[in-house]
Amino acid sequence: MRSHYCGEVNETLEGQSVTIVGWMHRRRDHGGVIFIDLRDREGLVQVVCNPEDEDSFAVAERVRSEYVLKIEGRVNLRPAGSDNPDLRSGKIEIIAKHVEILNTAETPPFPLNELLDVNEDIRLRHRYIDLRRPEMQQRLRMRAQITRHLRNFLDDHGFLDIETPILTKATPEGARDYLVPSRTHPGEFFALPQSPQLFKQLLMMSGMDRYYQVVRCFRDEDLRADRQPEFTQLDIETSFVDEEAFMSLMEELIRSLFANVLEEALPNPFPRMTYAEAMARFGSDKPDLRIPLELVEVSDLMKSVDFKVFSGPANDERGRVAALKVPGGNELTRKEIDDYTKFVGIYGAKGLAYIKVNDLEAGREGLQSPILKFLPDEVVDAIMQRVGAQTGDLVFFGADKATIVNEALGALRVKLGHDLDMVEKGWRPLWVVAFPMFEWDDKTNRWYALHHPFTAPRESDIELLDKDPEHCLSRAYDMVLNGTELGGGSIRIHQTEVQKKVFELLGIGEEEAKDKFGFLLEALKYGCPPHGGLAFGLDRLVMLMTGSASIRDVMAFPKTQSASCLLTDAPSEIADEQLRELNIRLRKLPNADTQ
Repeated sequence: MRSHYCGEVNETLEGQSVTIVGWMHRRRDHGGVIFIDLRDREGLVQVVCNPEDEDSFAVAERVRSEYVLKIEGRVNLRPAGSDNPDLRSGKIEIIAKHVEILNTAETPPFPLNELLDVNEDIRLRHRYIDLRRPEMQQRLRMRAQITRHLRNFLDDHGFLDIETPILTKATPEGARDYLVPSRTHPGEFFALPQSPQLFKQLLMMSGMDRYYQVVRCFRDEDLRADRQPEFTQLDIETSFVDEEAFMSLMEELIRSLFANVLEEALPNPFPRMTYAEAMARFGSDKPDLRIPLELVEVSDLMKSVDFKVFSGPANDERGRVAALKVPGGNELTRKEIDDYTKFVGIYGAKGLAYIKVNDLEAGREGLQSPILKFLPDEVVDAIMQRVGAQTGDLVFFGADKATIVNEALGALRVKLGHDLDMVEKGWRPLWVVAFPMFEWDDKTNRWYALHHPFTAPRESDIELLDKDPEHCLSRAYDMVLNGTELGGGSIRIHQTEVQKKVFELLGIGEEEAKDKFGFLLEALKYGCPPHGGLAFGLDRLVMLMTGSASIRDVMAFPKTQSASCLLTDAPSEIADEQLRELNIRLRKLPNADTQ
């Protein structure tokens, strides 16, 4: 039906006849001559309809936005001075000889030829129209390019693309599973995979040596800008490998991707930072190194002060008092400081103390803060010296449980960096390593796996599983880029007794372990090789590389923040007949007005 895509028609085709098809993007009537911008996935091309060609001109008068057209014509160079450098076809135009309407269109719910801030619900409800926009098409084209490069790299390095099951078994760790009732096994359920973790480990036990898969995963959890109930991972696993060899290969993969797709050179090697250092300096295990702000520990300076807000956490083994210096922050108004106080409250902080440094040389008299009256001169002087304060700076303080301080000040650091235009340009990759194996939850009074229960402890720390699990470090590693976790992985447990011990620490008893993971424990008995891997969040990676604000903008058909699909109106109710086949009876929930 076509001889060329719209965006591929250029000056090399001057004088030739072409046939193009696409959507009417814009129509302009200039003194009797009608200009049509026709659009397809490759771009736009300008079509000129002259009144001398009566048939095509008559059709051109009838076309409206988003009409589907077929146009035959001759390629001409544009008149001098009328080139459009923003278009690939910007040096030519097509003189129409035949215009055919393949289909009409109603007026779209939002214009595609203007840069407007359209409500996201409207975009998602009419996603098939939203995807026609050039910026959306470019993002999905880049996604395909990124995926193709990743596949090619792994194929070239001996990895096998192997599919794993979608209908699998529910697990007790991680986010909530999406459950699928079985008609053939009444009262029993499959679960959609949160990841192919166990299957890829079984593939290593099967001797496949190197595996990868671009795989769909499902998690029934609360959503954020970079979370969806269904998402795509690049899943990778390798046998007979240690951290150094595997991390080096993954670096090479990402460096080659950025070099080929974005023509950007990433550092070689990527810098590394321990989890403990990342939390101490940035309050986050995925720090954005483009932001030059850092947290500074001041707990030791606050232990003996009379101010319980500071001395309490300073003397608590799980507490922390940290400072965050903001260069030039002295200019922040009281309202702005109050707004930042409300912001950290989202993360559990009870307040946000601060000191404005109006004149460092003037000592206490040159400082401004409601908390100064609670702090001795020597403590104030020590704080100013430790944070490297200068006249014109502002110092924020966080004092609470270390987890709250880290999360609150870590988030504040990022927000201040963006609000005050401190974010440096470029790409700043990082490996975060030496994660704790476990984290303690005071509410449930139990240990949880910081990554997942199949992560191996450091060989030198295995004895700490019995003696001191809190200080047992894992063989885990996360790749971080500009404050976003690109992928997380680890060397896995390959010895049965170590896996059983980890299950015990996590409160997974022998019977539960046998019920949930019996097949894994059985497989470990039969010659499991040392192995490790990593899973990249493909949606996040594409989001970063395209400069998008949300992963929803790089997925063809995403869900909303409430995990619903406005396009298909899913999830939806099921007919009683289907429920009977599945042996399911629904419990009626009380109406909101009767609760």
